[in-house]
Amino acid sequence: MPEIEIIDCHRKIVGKINLKSEIFGVEINKPLIHEVVVNYLTNKRSGTASTKTRGLVSGSGRKPWRQKGTGRARVGSIRSPLWRGGGTVFGPMPKDYYYRVPKKKKWLAMNSALSSKLSAGELIVLDRIEIPEHRTKLMVSMLKDLGITEESILILIHGDMAEKNILLASRNIPNVSVVRLDSLNVYDLLRHQKVLMTLETIKKIEEIFS
Repeated sequence: MPEIEIIDCHRKIVGKINLKSEIFGVEINKPLIHEVVVNYLTNKRSGTASTKTRGLVSGSGRKPWRQKGTGRARVGSIRSPLWRGGGTVFGPMPKDYYYRVPKKKKWLAMNSALSSKLSAGELIVLDRIEIPEHRTKLMVSMLKDLGITEESILILIHGDMAEKNILLASRNIPNVSVVRLDSLNVYDLLRHQKVLMTLETIKKIEEIFS
């Protein structure tokens, strides 16, 4: 059963906790993680790129000049793709890129990502986060005490109203993201160097993903 130290906001060890093996001690499945991350990024695509074909652009459908005898090339419409302002051939059209990955696969990838963070020493568990006011300098001060100001940080919260100050105090710090557990995804876990959470949050994770 994996174990992790619990520290306070001043980097002092205040205890240890045993973590569930089925969440934090699974074999790291890189192909599955890749599949779920690709699915997440693909589903974020807006698919709004659009062009107009010759049937959609403005302009008359009348033949500009007669077919023969003018000395000019024959043409049937000013909306021809060969003309400036004409339609586009095989251009992008609005498309929905969404596709589903089974929920069980997503959960296994999440457990694999959490296990990789723990094994790499990139998971930090605090007894609590004390931010009495929603001020950026309070959050910066806490991160300095923890010695992680030079790295990208993901702070996980479980949606308690008391954690609103954490969200507000972090939003102006470029390398810090705050994510609620109900919005957590594998991509966010992997793109940050450190994952920071409280003891209460880690218990919630074990309830949700076990």
